[in-house]
Amino acid sequence: MDLDVGEIVMCTVDRIVGTIVFVKIDGNGEGSIILSEIAPGRIRNLRDYVVPKKRIVCKILRISGDRIDLSLRRVTQKEKKELIEQYKQEKSYISVLKSILGEKADKIIKEILNEEKIYDFLEEAKENSKRLEKIVGKNETKKILDILNSQKQKKAIIKKEINLTTTKSNGLNLIKDILGRIKEGEIKYISAGKYSIKTESNDLKSTANILKEILLEIEKKAKKEGIDFNILEK
Repeated sequence: MDLDVGEIVMCTVDRIVGTIVFVKIDGNGEGSIILSEIAPGRIRNLRDYVVPKKRIVCKILRISGDRIDLSLRRVTQKEKKELIEQYKQEKSYISVLKSILGEKADKIIKEILNEEKIYDFLEEAKENSKRLEKIVGKNETKKILDILNSQKQKKAIIKKEINLTTTKSNGLNLIKDILGRIKEGEIKYISAGKYSIKTESNDLKSTANILKEILLEIEKKAKKEGIDFNILEK
């Protein structure tokens, strides 16, 4: 499975050499983290943040041949939470594959991982089973999807705060009109010019995409009406 710059990956700390941390990237060899990419500010004791065998979530900064440079401090809480949830779900999916496919499971799992994550592959299979059928056959595909679709999934929720401000005399009505047209998110007033938007669906990826579309729509309409818009980062 190919990696890309900016991708968030699950890693296991392998060893610490001086001020460089070497990690095993799940299914993708080794990467390294320099001291300044461990945490913001001064680090007095590196082992307060990383120790061998610890599982950590990192962001890929650079890929140069076999060398992969990572960052721990640049991963947001949202990105960390999303990957951990996907990792837990992927472990569940692998268990389902092993229970249905038996001795063939390891070979098929390896074949899928050469192309992409098990999580992404089976999420796609829920919508279009053709690729899964090609690998395991129709009967096994039906058994796998019956189990996956019967699993009770926890709702994925993402919240974001925004500012909408204007000096126009009818500004409040304009803002109400913009936000009132949003159907897929729950919008709440916080304080002067500040609002929260909450989206939810069955998986974090879909939830994030819904929120992204809502923010783009608000930004477009705000710009048209001459209203100042910005996203508040936490």
